Amino acid sequence: MKKWLLFLAVTLVVSCSSIECPLKNLVATNYEIYDSDGLLLELSDTLTIYSKTKEGKDTILLNRGIDIVGFNMAISKSHPEDELYFHFFRGDYDVTDTVWVQKEDYPHFESIECKAEFFHKLTGVRYTKHGIDSLVIKYSNVDYDDTKIHFYLYPDSDRY
Repeated sequence: MKKWLLFLAVTLVVSCSSIECPLKNLVATNYEIYDSDGLLLELSDTLTIYSKTKEGKDTILLNRGIDIVGFNMAISKSHPEDELYFHFFRGDYDVTDTVWVQKEDYPHFESIECKAEFFHKLTGVRYTKHGIDSLVIKYSNVDYDDTKIHFYLYPDSDRY
């Protein structure tokens, strides 16, 4: 009987799930800032990025970034297009660009014990050109890998 109980205990322990939920589970896009020569640029303007909630209120995603060369940005889980506002400010220079990021969302499932997540495929980007010269998709798959740079941001070259 003791052997049977020992066998049952070992079987239960071995049959438990060995899948661990990832600790690093932020799904966000990463941006780097470059000058017109393709060199990494430290942005001297103050950059604030915000979006609008369903109720029409502003939600700040990056607040007054100064002397930055890159940043990460949250991405929605259920909209085919995100609308972001990039506000550049320095002294008398005060402009806002609207950026539209088109994407496909797809669910990512690791285990029943883990929280469901969405990964994304960037399919396009549009933007106004007040402070942004260009915004280019470098890497289109958005997942847990925070080492990938998804966008190259080129500010207006007349400013630098």
